[in-house]
Amino acid sequence: MYEMDLTEGAILEKGHVYLVPLLEHVVLPKTLRARTNPKSTTGRLDVFTRVVTDLNTGFDEIRAGYSGPLYLEIVPRSFAIKVKTGYSLNQIRFVRGVATVSDRSLQTIHLRDPLLYHNLPTKRALSARDLRTDRGLFLRIDLKGDDRNSSPIIGYRAKKNSHVIDLSKVGHYAALDFWEPLYRHRQDSLLLEPEEFYILASKERICVPAGYAAEMVAFEAACGELRTHYAGFFDPGFGHGRGNLHGTQVVLEVRPHDVPFLIHDGQTFFKVVYDRMLARPSRLYGTALGSSYQRQGLTLSKHFKT
Repeated sequence: MYEMDLTEGAILEKGHVYLVPLLEHVVLPKTLRARTNPKSTTGRLDVFTRVVTDLNTGFDEIRAGYSGPLYLEIVPRSFAIKVKTGYSLNQIRFVRGVATVSDRSLQTIHLRDPLLYHNLPTKRALSARDLRTDRGLFLRIDLKGDDRNSSPIIGYRAKKNSHVIDLSKVGHYAALDFWEPLYRHRQDSLLLEPEEFYILASKERICVPAGYAAEMVAFEAACGELRTHYAGFFDPGFGHGRGNLHGTQVVLEVRPHDVPFLIHDGQTFFKVVYDRMLARPSRLYGTALGSSYQRQGLTLSKHFKT
C-alpha cells in the first residue's frame, strides 16, 4: 500500500505484511539450490518471515541456477518491531544433490554418536529402541520442567499488548512486560488456544554431530494441525560442540490454528530431518561465532534479560 525507508530505522506494526528487498542477491550454478529460514531470534519473537524470488513456485526455496534478487516477506505476529537497514532476519543454506540422511543411517549414527539425550535429571543417551524415526527423527514436548522446582515454568505465552521491540537491543527488555509465564499443570497438560503464540521446549536434548546439519519440519501431520516452529535450523555442532555436551533442548515456537489443541507431557510433537554436509566444517556452532543458544533451556530471544 505504501513504501517506507529503513535506512535510519522504522517500526513494523504487528499484523501488517511487509515486502523488503534484501541487500544480497544470488547467482547459483545449475548444480546448486538453496533453502532459507528465519534465524532463531526472529522466530522467538513471532516474526513470520519467508524469502521470495522472481518466477518461482514457492517460498524459501531457491531453484538451482537462479540468478537474481531476493525479497523478504515480514509479518510481525505478536510484537511490533523496530528494524534498520543491515539487520539480518533470515539465513540461507546451499544444497547440492540429495543431502537427507535416511532413517537407517540415523539409527547407525545414534549408536556411534548419540543424537538424542534425556533432559533431566540423567542426561543419558536414548536407547536405540526409543529412537523413533519416519523420514526424520521424532521428539516430544516437555510440560513438566525441572522436578526440583515445586512450581516450574514450562513455557511462555505472548501478551496481546506490549511495547515495540528494537532488534538492536540485546538483554534489554524485561520478559514479564511481553510474556506470560506458564506453570506446570497438575495433569502435566496444556491447552493451546487458537492463534496464540507459545514458547515451549522439547523433552529430549538434541545433538548434531560435526558432519551434519538438521532442520525441524514446520508442519507434521502425524503430530497435529499446528505450527511447531518458525526457525528450526541446527548448525553442525549444535548440542555437540567438541563432543563435551550431552545435547541441547530444542526451543519451540508454537502457534495453533483454528481450534484449541490439548497437549500432554511426553507427547510426540515435532520432527527433525538431518542433512549430510559436503565436508566437516572447520568451525562448529558453540565453539566460535558467539553462538547464542548452544546451552539453552527454555530460553526467550536474546533481546530479553535473563
